[in-house]
Amino acid sequence: MSTKKTKITPDYIFETSWEVCNRVGGIYTVLSSRAETLQNEHKDKVIFIGPDFWKENKCPFFTESQTLLKDWKESAEKQGLSVRVGRWKIPGKPIAVLVDFKPFQNQDTLNRAYASAWEKFGVDSLHAYGDYDESAAFGIASGLVMSSLYKHFKAKEEKAKFIAHFNEWMTAFGLFIVKGEAPEIGTVFTTHATSIGRSIAGNSKPLYSHLNDYNGDQMARELNMEAKHSVEKAAAHNCDCFTTVSDVTAKECEQLLDKKPDVVTPNGFEKDFVPDTAAEYAKKRNAARKALQAVTERLTGAKLSEDVVFVGTCGRCEYKNKGIDLFIDSLHKLAEERPTREVVGFIMVPSFVKGPREHLQKALKAKGKSDALPMNFITHHLHEPNNDAILNAIRWYGFPNRQEDKVKIIYIPSYLNGNDGIFNMTYYDLLIGLDLTIFPSYYEPWGYTPLESIAFSIPTITTNLSGFGQWVLETYDKEKKWVVNRTDDNYFEVRDSLTYLISNFMNLSKDEVNNMRKSAKALSQKALWKNFIAFYKETYNFALLNASKRINS
Repeated sequence: MSTKKTKITPDYIFETSWEVCNRVGGIYTVLSSRAETLQNEHKDKVIFIGPDFWKENKCPFFTESQTLLKDWKESAEKQGLSVRVGRWKIPGKPIAVLVDFKPFQNQDTLNRAYASAWEKFGVDSLHAYGDYDESAAFGIASGLVMSSLYKHFKAKEEKAKFIAHFNEWMTAFGLFIVKGEAPEIGTVFTTHATSIGRSIAGNSKPLYSHLNDYNGDQMARELNMEAKHSVEKAAAHNCDCFTTVSDVTAKECEQLLDKKPDVVTPNGFEKDFVPDTAAEYAKKRNAARKALQAVTERLTGAKLSEDVVFVGTCGRCEYKNKGIDLFIDSLHKLAEERPTREVVGFIMVPSFVKGPREHLQKALKAKGKSDALPMNFITHHLHEPNNDAILNAIRWYGFPNRQEDKVKIIYIPSYLNGNDGIFNMTYYDLLIGLDLTIFPSYYEPWGYTPLESIAFSIPTITTNLSGFGQWVLETYDKEKKWVVNRTDDNYFEVRDSLTYLISNFMNLSKDEVNNMRKSAKALSQKALWKNFIAFYKETYNFALLNASKRINS
């Protein structure tokens, strides 16, 4: 990942994603953690555009302003755009524009957009289904917002240079709009994971050993992914700078999208999320451990030992891709080996939650010892429990969670936003209480979860198939043993390695654990945005140079 000397710096940066002011996945973390660094260098000239579907419920991540960009907003509304302007409630508090995309979701508008995309870029929307129409409508709306902002600022600053940054295939129609309405803008398209690569992995096909044999277009037809793959491929080929987040995904893009990324932009992190004093850290860690212990004891009816080890995994509910299957299996094998020390494995993976378990809520408020609850391994009710892969796996392996069982497992299927009804703590507030995290991913373009862990001084285990894991292998020799080698065919070897590493961790001395924690923290400092922002500067330079060549020709 080499960087070049920046020659052209943008005056304005417009960036759009489905996850602007909408916390649903890892891209939210990418954008929200990077925003402060961009704000420091481009004060209030970085504008994020996100979807506005908060008409009935107030958006918890957005503070609306009646004065910010007031003259532009009035102009935009005359152009038929329904927007709200304010600030994203994250470090740096950048300007955010939420646009109502529903008016663009009518069939006539979409048909015209699909026809235009076919004629100009070869995008085949014929077999579209699911969220394609909704994403296209948002892309159209965000592209029109960017074009409108460009014309507004260009009228005031004739020589200003602009970047329009689009994240994932869901925003690709915005890129097409900008190229038509404001071709002077340097366009950037980032795929955080190719739609067809994720689909290949999710359908249990061997992605890595057969990668060079796959044809992206053919696989899209086979897996019924033609429209999404087509629009993503067109965006990659028609932007001024195409980027992805890791060398792992770069190889995937080159093979499946027939386009090698122009720049690899690894995902960084900001330490604003981590307590900045030892006293505050200790206070939060103690609170987290008490909460994790209380829930475990009330669910299982067992009293945990003082030296219990808390291990955990979390992330999107992709059973195989995120390695949740291996996490459960490795704990089961550890239980068979009958360790002398107690371990509780927490699976913090949001699922189709109905609500908190009332009996657990009642038990947490009660005093004195309580008996184990039925299904003593899950904290919340699910709408479709029989269709939940994690729940079925726990049942199949059989984790009795009795007092005498040294290995217990707890499934937390609720999104941890501080209001889940059981913990009422955020994910970060619970993460800090873990001793070890495990992310044995099969398909993981970057891997924010292990990076977040080490930022909180929590040692982590990941694999070489994650972008983060490969970065560790390239960056930090000291931690290589915690990056497990995973292939398409070595499931049981990985399972055994995880079991060994957990067992090894349990047998470390207090000083050895503390050294590991310090080492994890030191590694996280190398991944701060102040170190990775250079790749974005290279991206902007690349895009603006190409835009300039296009205009001059």
